[in-house]
Amino acid sequence: MAHKTITRIGTVAAAGGAVALALLAGAGSASANQFYGGTLTPGQQVCVQQYAGYQVRVDGSATGQGAKFKLQLNGATIVGSPGLVTSFAAELRSSYGNFPGPGYYVACATNNGTANTNVRLQLRTDGEI
Repeated sequence: MAHKTITRIGTVAAAGGAVALALLAGAGSASANQFYGGTLTPGQQVCVQQYAGYQVRVDGSATGQGAKFKLQLNGATIVGSPGLVTSFAAELRSSYGNFPGPGYYVACATNNGTANTNVRLQLRTDGEI
């Protein structure tokens, strides 16, 4: 089931905590890849979250000026785009030696540009990759 959340940058921390609690309450051992597709206005951010036990992959794309993407674990950014980009991907696996450890991973796209941008963001973990 897809999860769609849009928050303003100023309210990301509060909204992110509520989203995390809601997802934790409904999380089980099986995960479903998390996806967002839609339009972000300037200043808007969208995030998806999912548990990973041994590997995680994020893919993102944005139109026009692009968007800033990041992947976080426990509130710390593990990998992110250097600025506005039109495509982004990151893959962390135990077998590659670059997986930071199990936990709830959050992938975000932020429109830091001056025009609307269409964003697609997908987070997959463990057996989904």
